[in-house]
Order: sequence, then C-alpha cells, then structure tokens
Amino acid sequence: MSSNVVWHHATVTRQRREEQNGHKSVMLWFTGLSASGKSTLAHAVEEKLHQVGCRTYVLDGDNVRHGLNSDLHFSPEERVENLRRIGEVGKLMLDAGLVTLAAFISPYRKERERVRSLFPHGEFIEIYCSASLEVCEQRDPKGMYRKAREGTISEFTGVSAPYEVPASPDLEVDTGNSSLDESVAAVLDLLKRRGIVVLSET
Repeated sequence: MSSNVVWHHATVTRQRREEQNGHKSVMLWFTGLSASGKSTLAHAVEEKLHQVGCRTYVLDGDNVRHGLNSDLHFSPEERVENLRRIGEVGKLMLDAGLVTLAAFISPYRKERERVRSLFPHGEFIEIYCSASLEVCEQRDPKGMYRKAREGTISEFTGVSAPYEVPASPDLEVDTGNSSLDESVAAVLDLLKRRGIVVLSET
C-alpha cells in the first residue's frame, strides 16, 4: 500500500449508523460444500431480517465472481485472493452498519481464519452448513459434481480438492437433514443471543 493512502474518518460513524438501524452490524460467514445450502440459507435469513427492518446484504459466491472477482479462477492462489477481497468488502459493509451475509465454500481453515482476523472479536460469525458429500451430490443443482466426476472440472471441492471442516464454528447447521425453517431459526437465535438484533417472539 502506498504511504500516500490515508484512511478518511467520516463524521457519520458506524456507531451512528447502527443506532439509526436499530441493530449491530456483523459478518455472517456461511461455509460448506457446494450445494450444502449456504446461499439458500443466507438469503432466507436475510429475508427474515429484512421483514423486521434490518439493513442487510448477501455477498454470494457466484454473484461476486460476475463482477468484483471476475478476473479470478479457482486455483488455490486465486481462491485466497477471492476471499481476501470479500473480507475487505465485508469490512466496509460493517462500517456501513449492515448485517452482511457471505456465502462461500471457503474450503480452507487457514483462509477462513485469515478473513476472521480482519474483524474485531465477535464480529465475524462462522456458520458451518453441514451436509454430507452424498447429499450435496444428490442435489447438484448446477451439475457441478457430475462434471467434476467426469473430469471436465478440475480442482472441485469435495471431489478433486479438499474441504476442511471448521474445527469450532460459531454455529453448525445441519443443512443436510434440517428443514430450511429450522436452519433459519438456528441462525436467528444465535443473533438474538449475541445481542446483534432484537427480534420479537411472534
């Protein structure tokens, strides 16, 4: 970074944005195999939060690769850079006062921890979407596992590249067996218990 680059401190602070929003900002990081339900769960949680007036945004793996990270492919090095950029975008979104939901395979523990290190303690919540490889292959909505098994896609997580299960996620959701409503409820319950959002019981 150039020594001429200086962070500008705005008069409208994160604290003032959070007070106006009525909730804290946080990074919810959904990790798991392809087709484990990360994006589905993230968007369903966002929908519930939006309905009660929370300011939210989902950073989805495919959507981000359409623009911000369209120059990156799927080599180990490019996966690292993909997550680094997402982490930096997430920091800005937290400063904007948003509940940010990031849905990325993010297969390596080291890289997830590197992203976590960008955030103050407690502001990065790792949510492991736990679904077996067998369940994910049965779902396979984009046909990616089939292509990986056929050898037309290389370095595919769970088939020809590893996925490292989180050692101690903030929350593990059994997206392989639980209903979507049950999974959403588990995430919302965590947010309430941590005092990030205030939700009524109705």
